Amino acid sequence: MMAFALYVQYGLRLMPCNLCILQRGAVIGLGLVFLLAALHDPGRIGARVYASLVALAATLGVLVSARHVWVQMQPPGSLPSCGADFYSMLEMMPVHEAIATVLRGGAECQTIQWTLFGLSMPVWVLIGVAALGLGGIAANLRLGRAAARPGPADDTRR
Repeated sequence: MMAFALYVQYGLRLMPCNLCILQRGAVIGLGLVFLLAALHDPGRIGARVYASLVALAATLGVLVSARHVWVQMQPPGSLPSCGADFYSMLEMMPVHEAIATVLRGGAECQTIQWTLFGLSMPVWVLIGVAALGLGGIAANLRLGRAAARPGPADDTRR
């Protein structure tokens, strides 16, 4: 998902809005949790922890994406301009205020610059993050159950 976002930004020259930046953060967070879980190869308790972290990252991604979809559905001109870009906001105000300002949405976030099958990029991010989140939760919970059962190597009855 991040590779495509970077292609759209640098290849197609479509600059991300502030809500897009927050969605990228959620996607990166989800990817980092997946990477850590794969490298760690957790047992039962660790798999549950990773399932919770996947759920948290996916939920944040879904919420930000859903907010972006809602902003895009508002009548044109009904939202004020965001003003500065997200990185400038972080320099001017505390992180929680910058995120709150971005989540209010703005005219820049209303613009739909790209669609596939009639769905805008935030809709695809919402679908992708939800699917990856559900898959990651299911995989970690399944791994946790498998780690609790003794395997063939643990069978001492031979």
